[in-house]
Amino acid sequence: MKIPELLAPAGNLEKLKVAIAYGADAVYLGGPKYGLRMRADNFSLAELSEAVTYAHSKKVKVYVAINIFAHNHDFDGLLEYLAKISDFGVDGIIAADPGVISFIRKNFPNLKIHLSTQANTTNKHAASFWEAQGVSRIVLARELSLEEITEVRKNTGAEIEVFVHGAMCIAYSGRCLLSKYMTGRDANQGDCAQSCRWRYALMEEERPGQYFPVSQDERGTYILSSRDLCLLEFIPDLAKAGVDSFKIEGRVKSVHYVATVVKIYRDALDNYGRERDDFSIVAEWLNELGKVSNREYTTGFLSGGSSLAGHGDVEGIYHKDCTFVGMVTGYNHKERMLEVQQRNRFFNNEELEAMVPKDSNKIVRIQGMYDDKGQLIEDAPHPCQTVFIPYDQELPEYTMLRRVEDKKVFKRAGNNESS
Repeated sequence: MKIPELLAPAGNLEKLKVAIAYGADAVYLGGPKYGLRMRADNFSLAELSEAVTYAHSKKVKVYVAINIFAHNHDFDGLLEYLAKISDFGVDGIIAADPGVISFIRKNFPNLKIHLSTQANTTNKHAASFWEAQGVSRIVLARELSLEEITEVRKNTGAEIEVFVHGAMCIAYSGRCLLSKYMTGRDANQGDCAQSCRWRYALMEEERPGQYFPVSQDERGTYILSSRDLCLLEFIPDLAKAGVDSFKIEGRVKSVHYVATVVKIYRDALDNYGRERDDFSIVAEWLNELGKVSNREYTTGFLSGGSSLAGHGDVEGIYHKDCTFVGMVTGYNHKERMLEVQQRNRFFNNEELEAMVPKDSNKIVRIQGMYDDKGQLIEDAPHPCQTVFIPYDQELPEYTMLRRVEDKKVFKRAGNNESS
């Protein structure tokens, strides 16, 4: 039984390199247009070419999202755009719109097409239909149970991709009209305002201006906001079901989020590859997943039932129990110093945790800190400032330094909990 591909989000070139450093087998990203994450940094055509070259040098695949629901005018320039990214050697195109898929098949028959989750594939007959249209991989809707995924797998020759971690959408696999209706920003054109994350209250039409809370939380309610998906414990079940690719959501998440989540799922997949039937969850994996900004975790619909997505996080939107403060960018062997790019303020005499690519975490005690002129400083207050920290061993590029606030970090919603 093969180990599923680990597919990571790459919101920009730095995140792509970090995802690869921490163990991704493939990355997905968006170019300057046609994708559903307009507010991610995304890639210029020059950056996209560089990304593909870099990823392929590390034997990592690159998939490009062209997954908007296209209007007539969106096809203006699409031929030229596809020609360029095809020349770059991308490994697949993620698309949802039947017109876009037909256009690709007609003009670029050698480009592999991955059917986006936006296409809402929820059954074996739909999977067979899309396979007949030339789709080589189907990203299933996030509303399927393990039993349903298994049945789809048995009835299609296309590859199957499943989301295993990250934000969920209140609308069916992301097809949402809230943002367009409330703000004019069209989620289906890549410009979602995330209206489902806003705070809401009830107002009765006869009493305008009087707002009635939906819950007892004094900060408001999040009745449309789903909890985050975490299927770490289901790795063996999904692998045995024949899933080809495990997808992590998060092109607009931080570089620290990408590093942490990719590292944990890489460790878990490697552990499964070694242990198979003896696979079990390691407590430290759960602790690590709690250190990134997250809503309470849920297993979503995987066990079946319509109420398991865990909507309505009445404790508030995000939990985070550590602060990402810097990233290692080099090591001065002569002076025995780490070169660190600051991301949040940190101080001399602090003790920080270092998350190291493909290795265990380390402790970095800051006993002296120097700026780029060699001057001793007490803190690193400036965004992206480069500082030098004495340390007796080299830590690899992209090591993350963070201030851990609380070791009790992993939070899971009850499977039968609903709003």
